[in-house]
Amino acid sequence: MTTFKVNGAARSFDGDPDTPLLWYLRDEAGLTGTKFGCGAGLCGACTVHVNGEAVRSCQTLVADIAGAEVLTIEGLSAKADHPLQKAWTDLNVPQCGYCQAGQIMQAAALLQSNPEISDAAIEEGMYGNICRCGTYQRITKAIRQAREMMK
Repeated sequence: MTTFKVNGAARSFDGDPDTPLLWYLRDEAGLTGTKFGCGAGLCGACTVHVNGEAVRSCQTLVADIAGAEVLTIEGLSAKADHPLQKAWTDLNVPQCGYCQAGQIMQAAALLQSNPEISDAAIEEGMYGNICRCGTYQRITKAIRQAREMMK
């Protein structure tokens, strides 16, 4: 049995420890905000935090998170009022919206690790989170706005 926390709540899983975290979150925990994209860790749609670091949940096994704290888009803010979520709304960032939870979780990890992050570091840090609608300019603008809101 593997024990860990998801969004602050203690959880355990007695299934196959090689189960990808993404499938645990969606199928066992019912947290469907985290999306399946490529299944190879290349697109970022499945990004969540494990102990504060952004990880691709499709490539992270449940066995790898024993004792860890997992944060999903549902746990980022109880009222969906995290500065990133507010900026996303203010700037109408999403188009189809499929990748946006992963984008926000990647951005949240960046801002948490470096609240004064430069514009160049934002672009570098978001590299690998793919938006098939091409909303990259709005995503970057929203991260900049959230960075200012968090000061």
